[in-house]
Parts: sequence; C-alpha cells; structure tokens
Amino acid sequence: MNTLGESPHRPLFPRGPGLGARALVLMLVCGSLMAAELRGEPVAAPRQWLAVALDPLVWVADIPVQLGRIREHLRSRRQLIRENAWLRQRQLQLQSQLQRYAALGAENSRLRELLDASSRLADKVAVADIIAANQDPYRQQITLDKGERHGVYRGQALVDANGVLGQIVQVYPSTSVGLLLTDPDHGIPVEINRNGLQATALGQGSGQRLRLPFLPANAEIRKGDLVVSSSLGGRFPAGYPVARVESVHYTAGGHFKEAIAIPAAGIGHGRQALLVWSERPVLDPLQAGEAAAAEAHQAPAAVSATAGPAPAAADPPSSPNP
Repeated sequence: MNTLGESPHRPLFPRGPGLGARALVLMLVCGSLMAAELRGEPVAAPRQWLAVALDPLVWVADIPVQLGRIREHLRSRRQLIRENAWLRQRQLQLQSQLQRYAALGAENSRLRELLDASSRLADKVAVADIIAANQDPYRQQITLDKGERHGVYRGQALVDANGVLGQIVQVYPSTSVGLLLTDPDHGIPVEINRNGLQATALGQGSGQRLRLPFLPANAEIRKGDLVVSSSLGGRFPAGYPVARVESVHYTAGGHFKEAIAIPAAGIGHGRQALLVWSERPVLDPLQAGEAAAAEAHQAPAAVSATAGPAPAAADPPSSPNP
C-alpha cells in the first residue's frame, strides 16, 4: 500500500547523477582525449568512426541550408528569365527605332540633295511628297501632295536631285499626278551634252530605260554620253541631266540610229520630288486650243471697235448726221 505523497507509478528511467557530475565526466573525457592527442597516441581511427557515425546527422542538419540555397537559386533563375524577356523586348524596340532613324537619315540626305539641286536651278522650285504610285507596270505615274491651290499647273516639270523625273499631267485642288520619263506616252526634247545633237527621249514603260529613236545615221553619239534637257518647248529646265547613253543600235543599210539610255533621276526611288516653275508656264494642248479659239472669236469685235464710224455713203440720205 502506498503511503501519502508517493506516486503510484514508478518512472521508466530512474533519476541518474546530477548535472554537475555529468559535466565533470564530460570534462574528464575531453581532457583525456586532448592529452592523448598531444602525446601522439593513435586517436585517428576512433575519430574516423565517430565522423562516419555522425555523418547522417550532419546531412540531416544541413537539409534546411540546402533547401534555402535551392530556393534562392530558383528565385534567381525566375528573375533572370524575366530580365531576359524584358531585354529581348527592349532590343526589338531599339532595333525598330534604329531602323526608323536610319530611314530618317536617308530621307534627310535625299532632302539635302534636293535642296542642293534647287540651288542649281534658276527657276522657282518647291519640294512635294510622293503620296502614291501607279501599280500598273505599263503606266509610270505618281501622285504628289501639291495641287492647284499651291500653284501647280499642267505641264510643270518634275525633277529630283539627279535629273528630270517627268511632268505634271493632271491637277486637282490639293494633289496632282505626274507622268514619269519612262512612261510610254512621255517624250522630252533632249540634246547630247558633248556635241549638242538634238533628239527626243521616249519612255519604254519598263521604268529602267529611255530610247532616242530616229537619230541620223551619221550622228556622233556613243556609249556614256550624257543626255541633258533641251530648251525647246520651254517646259523643262535647260541643261538638266536626263539620262546617260547605254548602247547605240544601227541597222546596216538603214537611215537612222537608235540609242538606249539609262535615266539619271531615281525613277521609283525616294519620296520627294521638285516642282519647277518656269518663267512662262506652258499651256497643255487643250488649254492652248481653247485660248486660240477664244482669241479668234474676239478678233472681229476688236476690229469693228477700232475701225471707227462707218462711211457717210453708207448712211441713208434722210437721216441727219449727228
């Protein structure tokens, strides 16, 4: 029977020595090991056995550190992926801006060339933007952003920094249509710059070549000759480059030669052109015919107004002379 104050259950492990006694034992063991190490006694084998026995514990204790390193590595990898994606997008944006700057630089160069060309022309000029081009391979036409309100007229010359482009054929209030040199319906009076030989340059419709037909068989013309605009007709600025002779064809026994020339102007290149105002605008054939008809219609009235009063013999005898 248990006495008062005693527990009915006995502890599984009886109480051992106190904390001080255990600490003293551990200190004695450590001191003995240190003394043995200093005296050179072989303690390597027990140390190795102990390290092998404690290795699983060291591995388990190192698991949180390894997990932290893995988490940091994954975080760094995700951050690198995001930065890489952002840098790729930024690279594309900068490349597009660079291409735009390159286009702007090329356009600036073309405008400078146009301004330099305008300084070589004595007539009034204006820069016009090309806003459309005819897609028909046999029609070489362009649309400009200048029209009647800007003073553009039919038959006005079009040039660029390198040579003659063509002429205006249709005028609207705010736009106009230009016919290029290479159109099959276009012709321009020209002359060979080397010897002044007069000719007519006709378009072939290909956009790449001009032909100078019906040249005299004894005409002095050869490959490489510069063809310039002539002053005939007063429509184009005289002496402006038109083309350069590429080849000369002559049929044996024929009476004429034909030359093929490459246009000096950038046909199909660039986005601007120069409109040239001549001192005396040339009327197109329709306008010239209307003006001539109006002048012929007004001529009899002008003659009767300036002829003075009718002779007295034509008056009736009974009417008094005022």
